[in-house]
Amino acid sequence: MPSSPALASARELYLLDSELTRDGRMTVLRPALPHVPQTPLWLVFRVETLDWPPEVETALLARLARWQGAGNTVAGLQIDFDARTRHLDRYAAFLAELRRRLPRRFKLSITGLLDWSANGDPAALASLRGTVDEVVLQTYQARDTVPGYAAYFRNIAALPLPFRVGLVEGGEWRAPPTLAQTPNFRGYVVFLLKPRGPSDRGRRLRH
Repeated sequence: MPSSPALASARELYLLDSELTRDGRMTVLRPALPHVPQTPLWLVFRVETLDWPPEVETALLARLARWQGAGNTVAGLQIDFDARTRHLDRYAAFLAELRRRLPRRFKLSITGLLDWSANGDPAALASLRGTVDEVVLQTYQARDTVPGYAAYFRNIAALPLPFRVGLVEGGEWRAPPTLAQTPNFRGYVVFLLKPRGPSDRGRRLRH
């Protein structure tokens, strides 16, 4: 992973640990346990399906315990899943069940599409309140900022959840004038890029 100026001011790290493919297969992408005792860590689990075999959740909870047992301050778990806006009610039900089984010492974070803030069903979004501790709205796809991202922030004050804005390293970004005053805004998460290769996913930093 290349060095980045963003690392110097990072208050938390989001580290991609493992993934679940559409066929229900879980793969650990970070065999070596992190050891960063000075900085709170989020374990990121990238998923392509909500149909989890029972052993997946068991393995995931064990990974969290191992991270903590290695001397890290584990802030919580982040689910990286591109839930479609029209299916938010199903996603909310899934997350409520996951939160019930997640030890209370761990927070729960999710990634979210920009479209949630513009076209998400208010009732479905409200149902996430009390289940997730934050949603990170992704302003990018792969290595590039989503064109026209500013339009999605026109009604951001109506989003009933604590949220951060996910930015891609080196991408375009101009903060909307009222964003800093939005009550549920909690700051930024910067997605660091690897050199171009099979996977462009790596570390995220909270600012």
